[in-house]
Amino acid sequence: MIVANDADTDSSGAVVPAPRVIDGLDGLRKAAGTDLGVSPWVTIDQELVDSFARVTNDEQWIHVDPVRAAKDGPFGGTVAHGFLTMSLATRLLWDVVVVSGVDVILNYGLNKVRFPAPVKVGFRLRMHVSLAQVNEIKGGVETIFHLEYESEGATKPPCVADMVWRYYA
Repeated sequence: MIVANDADTDSSGAVVPAPRVIDGLDGLRKAAGTDLGVSPWVTIDQELVDSFARVTNDEQWIHVDPVRAAKDGPFGGTVAHGFLTMSLATRLLWDVVVVSGVDVILNYGLNKVRFPAPVKVGFRLRMHVSLAQVNEIKGGVETIFHLEYESEGATKPPCVADMVWRYYA
């Protein structure tokens, strides 16, 4: 069973819908093949990109030097790391959907990830989520969520991925 929660508001007063709640393994099975929704917008700012660069030791100038990136870079300014974009998947997924009535949830990895376009610093992104597959495993189900990010003002998605989760009851 899929239940829509009541909406909430963010700090600006804008309505932010609560995530859909899927009830247990049977709910996941019933939701297979469906579009689950779209996350709220998230702004990618330079501070976030700089922090990610320090943590991953990927401080390439196209990410961390706004002056040089604007002058010499291919994107007209700094851009987020592809893996920074990907790292938001769990947060954005849980903004769209949560699963209740299970004992254990395991992030099992990714089947496919591509970064077709950059995310420019200062722009917003969000994620469209569908439940592509639900497969039976011992004691639970394995799900494949198809994730397609959208970057404000862009024509191509900055990230497309299939994320695998295992749910046990």
